[in-house]
Amino acid sequence: MRTKTRIIFIALLLLTSNFYGQDDDITPTGAEVTANTLDYSVPFLTIAPDSRGGALGDAGVATSAVINSIHWNPSKYSFMEKDFGLAVSYTPWLRNLVPDIYLAYLTGYYRLDKEQVISGSLRYFSLGEIMFTDEQGNDYGQHIPNEFAVDAAYSRKFSERFSGGIAFRYIRSDLTGGAYVSGNESKVGNAVAADVSMYYKNPYFDVGDDKEMNYAFGINIRNIGSKISYSDKKNFIPTKLKLGGAATVKMDQYNSIMFTTELGKLLVPTPPVYDQDVDGNVLTDDNGERIIAAGMDPDVSVTQGIFQSFYDAPGGFEEEMHEIKYSLGLEYWYQKVFAIRTGYFNEHESKGNRKYFTVGVGLKLNVFEADFSYVIPRYQNHPLGNTMRFTLALDFEALKKEQRNQ
Repeated sequence: MRTKTRIIFIALLLLTSNFYGQDDDITPTGAEVTANTLDYSVPFLTIAPDSRGGALGDAGVATSAVINSIHWNPSKYSFMEKDFGLAVSYTPWLRNLVPDIYLAYLTGYYRLDKEQVISGSLRYFSLGEIMFTDEQGNDYGQHIPNEFAVDAAYSRKFSERFSGGIAFRYIRSDLTGGAYVSGNESKVGNAVAADVSMYYKNPYFDVGDDKEMNYAFGINIRNIGSKISYSDKKNFIPTKLKLGGAATVKMDQYNSIMFTTELGKLLVPTPPVYDQDVDGNVLTDDNGERIIAAGMDPDVSVTQGIFQSFYDAPGGFEEEMHEIKYSLGLEYWYQKVFAIRTGYFNEHESKGNRKYFTVGVGLKLNVFEADFSYVIPRYQNHPLGNTMRFTLALDFEALKKEQRNQ
């Protein structure tokens, strides 16, 4: 697609992280805010890749274990009832802006024994075809920008209620194919990262009226790893802390309902406010460095950036609280065959302003499981409008059993 919009879109991906947030300082409701979004690269790692999590308001760190748990909390695999599973998901992304962007996701797991499970996934993000031109508008090549991440995880159950997990990730981001951007030659970005997670699940207990209930808690610190670079500058990847809880009530032998809530915070430095003169020009010191008026220097190591992210916001404690995103989700199952899901995701106006409702359905057959989700933004003409996700899972254990019966 040879459009100015596409070139600007790719440039934004190179320069900032929240390319799907609000760009101005006025929300759709008319309220003025001071935008100070966090600066990081490869934001495709933060997109919910599967339909179930996408239908629950992008929540999944404490929900029940499914085949796609490696993204949300790999520790949950230890509580899977089956020994082997495979799932594939497809998400057309930002269709309100560009029609040929999509996220594809393949994941699977295998149980080694009663306590140990290994899992893996492949996430591929395509930004469609672009045509590069020079300042005179002459074509000098085309490229299909793409990013992918390969995961491998190990999960272990330490008791009947508690498990832990660790995941390793390789990330590759090729946005320009080596083209010159703003006069500088770009390159492919590479990074490695790891996740550390834990999961606690209480057994079902009687709550009266022939109803049973259980609850679970989960925590996952994702993308603890190296910085990524497309030129001389090194950028943070989206290290993120997610924690949440879930409660499931069995109404009777046919009906059950689950409630979940989740909090998330990016563990990357908050951009500071730089000192300016009366004309709005940024002031520098004798070494040519910009003078920070409020906040802290974001050019720090990964480790320091993680700890610094809890107290470096130029707006103090109030702004730090604005960086916390929350999700709410509800899931209803009938006879463990048909599911209805809904959720809500909220991000503060000054940190991206993503606010949307989600809905979805799921269907389990003997061998296959199909899921669908849909995003409903709170504001009209939002880039995330009309976002759909499709997931198809295959239960190999049920397939083998069916083949033996035949």
